[in-house]
Amino acid sequence: MFEPVIAPSASLLGLLQRGRGDGQLHALAADRHEAVAALESCVTSDPRADWQVENRSLYYARLYMELEAPLTGLELHLHSVEDTLDPDEGRTGLTLAVLGHLAGYGRRDALTLLRSYVATGSNWAWALDELALRDDDERSLLALAPSVLGRFPAGPEGDAALRAAVRAAYEPRPWRLWAAHHPRIAAAGEQSPFDLWQRQMNRTGVTPGWSTDDVLAWADQPEPGGSPERRAAAAARCLAAVVRPEDRRAVLTAARDGAPGARTAALRYLVDQQDPEAAGLIELAAADIDERVVASALSELRRMRGEAALEHARRWADPATGGADSALGEAAVQLLADAGEPADGPLVVAGLRRWISVRGVDGSGLGTLVDGVGRLAAAGAVPALRHVYGEAASSELRGRAAKALSLTDPYFARGIAVECLWDCEEATRELAARHVTTTGDVRVLERLRRLAADPAEEAEVHTVIRSRLTGH
Repeated sequence: MFEPVIAPSASLLGLLQRGRGDGQLHALAADRHEAVAALESCVTSDPRADWQVENRSLYYARLYMELEAPLTGLELHLHSVEDTLDPDEGRTGLTLAVLGHLAGYGRRDALTLLRSYVATGSNWAWALDELALRDDDERSLLALAPSVLGRFPAGPEGDAALRAAVRAAYEPRPWRLWAAHHPRIAAAGEQSPFDLWQRQMNRTGVTPGWSTDDVLAWADQPEPGGSPERRAAAAARCLAAVVRPEDRRAVLTAARDGAPGARTAALRYLVDQQDPEAAGLIELAAADIDERVVASALSELRRMRGEAALEHARRWADPATGGADSALGEAAVQLLADAGEPADGPLVVAGLRRWISVRGVDGSGLGTLVDGVGRLAAAGAVPALRHVYGEAASSELRGRAAKALSLTDPYFARGIAVECLWDCEEATRELAARHVTTTGDVRVLERLRRLAADPAEEAEVHTVIRSRLTGH
């Protein structure tokens, strides 16, 4: 799939794509046709970079309910020609999840659309899981069985695919209902656990010999379909079991100038053992010409712990004594963010500012820095955190910025926390409910009461809100 195109953060579309609380508030104040068009665009063209860590479906479903928006655009999206040409579940998953929430809110048109898509759509399994949670009409569910069963031709291949579908179902309720009326489905449900057991028993693979040299050699053997990083991690675990005191020199040699796999495994082992020479070997590996060795060294640096490791990290992260703008310096700042002490706050704040100036509000390491300045209560990071909060396309990252602001920004409870009550992430709504000031803004108590009464809201959010409203 292509990376989503995110509109500017100040626009209605940009706010809705990010799942920000202000997106809902602006949509309700905007021209209805404009708001519905922006909402529909988000639901039919998923704006999330990673749907597994970002929530949007309940956020968009609530706005559909508030706007009393029609589902015509969603129906056209699901039943378009593209559904046959592009069966990737990422194309329709968000739409189906939104319809699931709308069905839970009592929208019969959403329930009907889910049923029709189960019968004809390519991502039927997702739609069926949504129905399993919300469709109380067993007759309607039973009526879908023939169309689903027809997707699996009779014969060994079709039966195997049917068993895989039963096994992969998130919600087994429809399959159990159908099994009472369709012998093939009943047989698939009975056989499915044995397929999994058989695959586990038939796993093959080359295992290392039981010596330090054998394990280091095995770390560099190619594994079809396997990951070199996983092989190195497995080799490091094996080294922990086989290395004897007299083998330490061989491990140090491998970590200094061994082949990439052996070097990676040896570095990981030395870090796990908190070996005093690990830091120097990581510094050496970080300057290697082999990108795999460099990546491994930086990854292992971020895993180091202990006062000695922190002292090295401070030297590497400090512009006066190291290369703060180098890959080693950046990894050192990440370590300080994870495990540093309050006195390390300025270095982590400087690293956060440098990251934003070079990479913007993006990148896998940014979240660590955001968490770090919050953990260290570094008040100097507040302007940078507010920038991350407002501009981040990732709602998961924005939630981390909100949490850091709750620990560093004295104005959080009266400012950003109010908007967070409408955020798409339940963890962010829970954070807001815990911290928000309930006086001074008439919207706050009304929103808390509405969330407390919403059956679709998460239990953790309900618990916090009820505690705030009742004073217990």
